[in-house]
Amino acid sequence: VTITTRLLVSHLSGIRHYEKDIAKVKEEKEKANRALKPTKPHQDKEQREGKGIEKTDSAKPRKEHDSEMKSRNSKPGRRDKEFEQEEYYLKEKFESVIESLKIFKNDPLFFKPGDQFLYSTYGFTLLSAVVERAAGQKFTDYMLKMFRDLDMLSTVLDDNEAMIYNRARCYVYNKKGRLVNAPYVDNSYKWAGGGFLSSVGDLLKFGNALLYSYQVGQFKSSAGKLLPGYLKPGTVSMMWTPVPKTEVSWDRDGKYAMAWAVVEKQQQCGCCRQQRHYASHTGGAVGASSVLLILPEELGPGAGGAPPRGVVVTIVCNMQSVSLNGTALKIAREFDREKRPQ
Repeated sequence: VTITTRLLVSHLSGIRHYEKDIAKVKEEKEKANRALKPTKPHQDKEQREGKGIEKTDSAKPRKEHDSEMKSRNSKPGRRDKEFEQEEYYLKEKFESVIESLKIFKNDPLFFKPGDQFLYSTYGFTLLSAVVERAAGQKFTDYMLKMFRDLDMLSTVLDDNEAMIYNRARCYVYNKKGRLVNAPYVDNSYKWAGGGFLSSVGDLLKFGNALLYSYQVGQFKSSAGKLLPGYLKPGTVSMMWTPVPKTEVSWDRDGKYAMAWAVVEKQQQCGCCRQQRHYASHTGGAVGASSVLLILPEELGPGAGGAPPRGVVVTIVCNMQSVSLNGTALKIAREFDREKRPQ
């Protein structure tokens, strides 16, 4: 078979996630599909509110992206079967991403690459190895330089040995439902899929940098006055274009694109429900949850002013298994409503 970087970045490679039993993965996928089938009109309306959770480790079938509907009826930080997978709790320190490939490199693919969607943190580990070889330097060095370029000075490796200013303590609920400190883990086996520490401020900078890059080409009247984006507009547009055969567990209206979940603009009939275009990703790790959501402003021809134009919402919490995408979307809609002329 052939696995391309595009298949990796859209989770279509067939590489496993933390669950090694393909039968269990298929069973969970069938359950998720059944849950998405509307039975009654009022149920369908509620189901459309969205689903959510994992980061950079960030669509199903992984259970850490549990539904917003379920989270409404349970307390934050509920025990999640996804986090019962033993590989979440690895303590081995890997010196390079190439070395960490040994965890899964000899395991069988779950399906032919390109045939099905399966969220895979290990797919991103392989992707980081590709970046390392292409860049000719360590993946972590390459990423830290990029964060510095974006002025994300608080975004660092989640290295247990390093003294990191303002590093938060992380929490989980134990089997008795009591709040306890999260167990010790070493994330060097998955830097790309869930190995960085960041702050709300830095994630907002990241979101605005992408939004600026996405929109800068639309401001024709300001041609020559605006600096270029960190990425080309066409690159971000490609990253935010839904990919066929993908799915998103935290929002039933969405599809997976390239490392982002995307909901496209849609309204079938006048005065009916409107679906705004936005990109988001949730994050979940041992003891922590997060979301970054970008809601671009709908720009008309010859838009005035300057980019970025829209709403960027990020939430970071030091609690495991908290569904955040629905909350972020509500916040974004409120700010977007306030910005519109009455």
